[in-house]
Amino acid sequence: MLNVRVPVLGFVAASGTGKTTLLTQLIPILKQNGLRIGLIKHSHHNFEIDQPGKDSFRLREAGASPVMLVSRYRRAIITELTPEQEPRLDDQLKQFDQAELDLILVEGFKSEKFPKIELHRPLLEQPLLYPNDPDIIAIATDAALETPDYLMQLELNHPEMIAEFIQHHVMKKL
Repeated sequence: MLNVRVPVLGFVAASGTGKTTLLTQLIPILKQNGLRIGLIKHSHHNFEIDQPGKDSFRLREAGASPVMLVSRYRRAIITELTPEQEPRLDDQLKQFDQAELDLILVEGFKSEKFPKIELHRPLLEQPLLYPNDPDIIAIATDAALETPDYLMQLELNHPEMIAEFIQHHVMKKL
């Protein structure tokens, strides 16, 4: 179980199913309902948010870690991680000031134990995750599926419905 003070809800699916697209639709709805949202996105790719030649990039290359970039508009902290193992969600959650958040959404980290909504598009012919993951609490899909009664089925193309589910079922759990 995660060591958190606010609800955490994951969105899991095969690559290309639409996790990021759904989240970009869902977040404004949740914010409009007064929720302060944090988000953690797991990437299986080596990514770079810094630019070669910039001072922060040069300082990181020189060995500083973490490097914090700050302006009047935003802050970014870049920390080099050891590549021996995948990051753990619980370690990443410690980086958030949870006193400033009402809900943390997570894209990915599907093998970890925390409440998740599975996205599923039958046309993509990917296997369902819920039979092997008891932490999946709902399925957002674009086609009717035969699922157990305990598993809520949501319409993937209606983020308002998913936001309502989050407000009434996820936010009440903690």
